[in-house]
Formats: sequence, C-alpha cells, structure tokens
Amino acid sequence: MRDEWENAHTDYTRPAQRPAPASLAESEGDWRRYLEGDTPNGWLIQHSAMTEALVSGRPMYLLHTTKDIAAIRTSGELHVSTGCLVGALYCSPLARQREGLRPHNLGAYLMQTKPNTTPVIFEVIPDAPIPTKGVDYLHLGAIHLRTYLRYQSLLTLAENDQLDHTVAAGLGAAAVFLDTALRNAAGRATAAPDFIDQLAAAVPAVPFLGYLYFEVLSEYLMLHSTTPETKNYAQAGELNNWLYKRLAFAAVDGMHQLFDLARFHPRHQQLVQLIEGVEPALAPGAAEYVRRRLSHLLARTALHPSQDAASVSFRGTDLSTLRHVAPGLIGQMVFREIRYMPRYKQLYHCFEKAKALEAWDYWNHEGIPTPFNGILPKGEIGIHPVYPRSAVRAWTAQQDSRGLLHPAQEVNAVLTPHLASWWAPTRNRSWKLTSDPRGTLDRSASLPARHLSIKGISA
Repeated sequence: MRDEWENAHTDYTRPAQRPAPASLAESEGDWRRYLEGDTPNGWLIQHSAMTEALVSGRPMYLLHTTKDIAAIRTSGELHVSTGCLVGALYCSPLARQREGLRPHNLGAYLMQTKPNTTPVIFEVIPDAPIPTKGVDYLHLGAIHLRTYLRYQSLLTLAENDQLDHTVAAGLGAAAVFLDTALRNAAGRATAAPDFIDQLAAAVPAVPFLGYLYFEVLSEYLMLHSTTPETKNYAQAGELNNWLYKRLAFAAVDGMHQLFDLARFHPRHQQLVQLIEGVEPALAPGAAEYVRRRLSHLLARTALHPSQDAASVSFRGTDLSTLRHVAPGLIGQMVFREIRYMPRYKQLYHCFEKAKALEAWDYWNHEGIPTPFNGILPKGEIGIHPVYPRSAVRAWTAQQDSRGLLHPAQEVNAVLTPHLASWWAPTRNRSWKLTSDPRGTLDRSASLPARHLSIKGISA
C-alpha cells in the first residue's frame, strides 16, 4: 500500500525512480531531462516560487475561495475536497511582499472568474522544510482499483455486474487505440493526425483518456509557451495556468459549469485550431507531442510494472486478466464509472474517505502538510486537514487596487477530516458498441440539464 502511494507522488528534486513496464522507447528520466532542460519554462519544474517556498520551511501563505463563508463561521469547521489532491483544502500560493500578498496567477484566475466567492488567506507554519513530492492523480489507478475491490460489497450484485459490463465494453470499444498507443510507447510512430483522431474517438469509451489528453496538452502549453504573459509569470516563478484554462473552455461548451475532462476529445483538425487560438506558434508541434507523450504516460499509468508494453494487447482480453495486466487503467475507469451511479451520493464518502485516510497517513510520515498537484508544480496546492505538526490560521481577504491581498477578519474555524459533499450528475452515454471494435460516437447524445460545479481541474 505504501509503495502505491510512493509511486503516485513525484519528487522533482530527485532522479526519476518509479518502476515502469519493459520495452518503453523513452524512460521517465529521459522525459524529465527533456522537459526540464529543453523547454523554455522547464526550469520552473524544480525552481518555481511554490517549490522554493516548500523547501524553505518558512510559513506558507495560501489562497482559498469559498461560497460558504457564513456556513464556515457558523459551524467552525472547514471540510476538504477530493479530486486531484485526494483529500485536501484546494488552494493556490500567495507570495509575501512588503505591500501585501500577491496571488499566484492561478489564484488570480480563480478570483477573476468566481466573483461570488469570498477569498480566504491561510497561513501554514510547517515544522520543517516540506518535501517537493506532489501527488499525481494520473498514477492513482491502482489505488482506485484496490479500494473498489476492498469495498465492492457496498454495491449490489446488479451494480457490480453493471460496472464490470460497462468497463469491459469501454475497453472493447477502445482496444484498437489502446494497443496502438502501447506500440507507440514502445517505439512505433503512428502518423500524428491519425493518432489524434483515434484518441478522440476512444475518449468517450475510456474517459480517463480525456484526462491524459488534457494534461499532456496543458504540460505542452505551460512548458513551451513564450508569450509576454508567460514570460512575466515565469519571472515571478510561476507556470502560466491561463493557457490550459483557455484551451479547456474553447474545446468544450459549458466547461465552466461542469469541468469534466471526459468531455475533452478534440480531433486533429480541432486540436490544431485550439492551439492556434491559444498560442499560434505552438500549433505545428502539438499533435506529435501528444502522440509521443500520451503514449508514454498511458503505458506508465495503465500497466503494471511487470508487464511489457510491446506485447500487451487489450483486444480479446478478459476483464479479470486486465485487472492484473493494467490495474492503473482499470482502476481509473472504475473510479469514474462509480461516480455516475445513481447511488453515488451515498457511496461517495465510503470510497473517497478510504483513499483520503491512506493519503493523510502517507503525508504525515513524509512530512507534507501542504500536498500539491504533482503532474507539474503549477500552483494547485492544498492543506492537509490532520497534519499534527503544523499550525494553521485563516482570515478573510481584502484586495487593494494593485491586486494584492490583505488579511481582514480572522476566521475561527478548524480544518477537519471531513470530505465536502459532491457527486456527479447522471451522464448520457456518448458512444455505443457496434460490430466495429473501435466503437462509434453517438452525436445525438446530449449533456444532462443539471450541472454541478467542481472545484479543481482534476476533480
């Protein structure tokens, strides 16, 4: 169990050491050297303002936005969210300056786009320098699967059967693409436009691919961007979060209401147009980057390290076998399917609290009071609710004419190990099985009328 949590974290101050499947054309270390050394903003991976604040051991100042400040004051409690931070209070960094606290560009984005929320300043005083080990939700699949298998008795027999059927059907519909991606990870080079179109068609069947697709493009944009805006943020030690926000909202209608990356599946022509709309100079290289990077990440996050990426096939392989061969992918699929069950409102706390408890235990042993999203240290950072060796205080914030924040009124509330309630609306299927094993998209499918907002990109 502890090894699974260790493998789900990335330490950017140490060489890559995670076990990986055999036959990969590029190692995690190869990619780390490229991303850090050969991209315009790669130096920020190790030396961002956030990572330097973590290792300094000094008090950290973080921004959280809430719609429920009155309820927080009344109850005296703060509940944490799940998503990319597993079980932490979702925040962004604040830089302490003589004139006030300057929001990270992610925090500035949240304040600008969520006008009906109250900004809250948190001061976290750690007991020691904090390791730069970020939790990478793309690597949580094996943990999702183990948690489901441990608690599957909470589901009815019919629910378990439906879950197995849905996952197996999705794998069958996407099997051709999944095999293509694994062969690419092992050194084959599918034409990038064809690869992107196959990927886009596979996302509705295997929603986790939409998350991989989006995170790869986010990484590409943040590390390769050279706009004046990006350079200004880099001078402040920050990756530019506005890039992927613009990408997401341009790609999917209604994404500001329901940030669901299962709906992110642009085909090649649309992908090129999207990147041109964000930063034209990066459009020519986007598809090839996705082909190489997504193939590599899929192999690493989907397959058990004992497997050989060059020989694994999803075509004609039964689900019980794939649970051992590709526990990461099966776990990610199970995790996302359970969220759309009618009883998820009741089941949510059972499955998510189990994972949160393990994460809190891991963070306590590792000395991490402020876990961050470790896909990249882009500014998504949280507060661990039951870290025993740090002090936390909170104030509502006032913003001055220069955009700086100042503590206003102290919030007398404590962080608690309770998860804020959340569940997904019922989802209409946007794909159906046919005699073609690649599946087809049902273009007539519509999104549910009821949308719920989700905090955090990776919810």
